Amino acid sequence: MAIKESQDKLLREHVVYLLNGGGAHAGFDDAVKGMPEKLRGVKPEGLRHSAWMLLEHLRLAQWDILEFSRNSKHKSPEWPEGYWPKTEAPQSTAAWNKSIQQFREDLKAMQDLVENPKTDLFAPIPWGDGQTILREALLVADHNAYHVGQLIDVRRLLGAWKE
Repeated sequence: MAIKESQDKLLREHVVYLLNGGGAHAGFDDAVKGMPEKLRGVKPEGLRHSAWMLLEHLRLAQWDILEFSRNSKHKSPEWPEGYWPKTEAPQSTAAWNKSIQQFREDLKAMQDLVENPKTDLFAPIPWGDGQTILREALLVADHNAYHVGQLIDVRRLLGAWKE
């Protein structure tokens, strides 16, 4: 079933909006903005992850999905250890900032892939087992929304989130 050019454009716009954190929840930039350095590696009581752990998990998972979507030679990391940082805290402010920057760059690359009219959103990815670019983009949006929510919960419990 072919979709009309106007429907295709609208679908791409909706997916990019979703990838950007659009909708009824806070976005990535809100979640990381102003996170106090001293709290980045603290796990609140009752939670399994620090802000750093969640940030790095977001970055690593998004990178893996992006690379799978565009690179036939990509090899995914081992699960689960390859998708989480080895430490609870970043080694430095530079490491924190680098992770944020890489997340943003990979998110933009996924958005560019979706926005490109030459990208067939519905065609199975040749090196996959049924995945499509549309499915992978929605997976990124869903995964990011889930863990951004967790990041905000971490901040709330640490007293570092203003409503």
